[in-house]
Formats: sequence, structure tokens, C-alpha cells
Amino acid sequence: MQGHTAPPKMSGWRGFVADWASDQGAFKGVSWGKAMMWVFLLSDTFVFGCFLVAYMTARMSTVVPWPNPSEVFALEIGGTSVPLILIAIMTFVLISSSGTMALAVHYGYLRDRRKAGLLMLLTAFLGACFVGMQAFEWTKLIHEGVRPWENPWGAPQFGSTFFMITGFHGTHVTFGVIFLIIMARKVLRGDFDDGRRGFFTSRKGRYESVEIMGLYWHFVDLVWVFIFAFFYLW
Repeated sequence: MQGHTAPPKMSGWRGFVADWASDQGAFKGVSWGKAMMWVFLLSDTFVFGCFLVAYMTARMSTVVPWPNPSEVFALEIGGTSVPLILIAIMTFVLISSSGTMALAVHYGYLRDRRKAGLLMLLTAFLGACFVGMQAFEWTKLIHEGVRPWENPWGAPQFGSTFFMITGFHGTHVTFGVIFLIIMARKVLRGDFDDGRRGFFTSRKGRYESVEIMGLYWHFVDLVWVFIFAFFYLW
């Protein structure tokens, strides 16, 4: 408003409380899209955290021996059982996709739509490879008798925690792949350059949407690191 003067900035605890009690525009000055993505990721952190705590509680409280991940998730290659080889490949693929996504964000802010779009498609491809390998892993374990209520190697809680945690994460990756393809199409088509109105492209030059997509993807990758450490290595 014309003639409006900003209130004096408070210091100490009063300033701290005033900052946290204010709206995000006054507190950070970031877009609502980025702020809401951070809120969503924070809430998702609690969900995944509860899943992992439930898994650790079930594993430490069961009196039935817990299956050995090195044996359960081993693949036979050339007549030799190789432990966790598929999981290692899946982890490498997903972590590599974080690098391609970071480069896509970088070239997006440089307005190089061709490199940004192609890197987003490459990220989506790596994510799809991860989901495909996870589907193979599920198929193998189901064929071997693993169910949410039982498994042939010991504690019945193993099947329920495995399908719940990896399934929820795989769903996140799948949705991420879909949105990456949608966003890459818009970037390559030049929607952010000519201001074409549509999903995520209401303003000209708002390549920030690529960064917001990157925040989601990096979060999915980070969650997998914890799943890998707690579920497959423990």
C-alpha cells in the first residue's frame, strides 16, 4: 500500500517469535510453491520416520529369528549367490539420478531448456529403471513365498514391513517419474519461455518449478539411503 511503512524489526526472543508467527512471504520471501513443497516433504519425513521406527520395533521385539538380508536379497549369478547385488545396483541408479536432476535444475536457471529437459528425461529414465528393478525384487520374493503375513525364513513381520516400506517409497518414485516426464515436456516445448498458461507454467520464465521438482526427487533419494541402511544392511 502506498505510504505504508514496515514495522520496526524486533530483536531477541520477540524478534524470533515474530518471524516464526509471520506468513512465509514475510519470513522467507520464497514462492508459495517452494514453501508448500517443503511443508509436504516435512510431513512425508514424519511418515517415513514412523515406518522405519515401526520396522525397528518389530525387528527388535520379535522372538522369532529375523531373516538375513544378505541371503534373502541375494541373486544367483553364474551358479554363485551374490548378496545384495540387485539392491546395490538400485541404489547406484537412484543416487545417480540425483546428479542428473541437480544438473537439470542448473541448466533450467541458465534458461537452457534443451539440456534441462533432456536431463529431466534422463532422471525419469533412471527412476523408471529403479521401479522396474524393485518390481523384479517383489516378484522374486513373492514367488519364494514372502507375504505380508508370513515368509519362509523366519519372523512373519518381515513381509509386512518390507512391502509397506518399499512399496510406499516405490509409489513416491513412480509419481516422481510421471511428473518429471510432464515437466520435461513443458520445458522442451518452451512453455516457461513463452509464458504459455497451464499446469506449472502460469508465468513466463518461472523455471523455479524445475527446482521444486528437484526438491521432491532429492528427498525420495535421501529416504532410500535410510531404507537401504536400516532394512538391507542391518
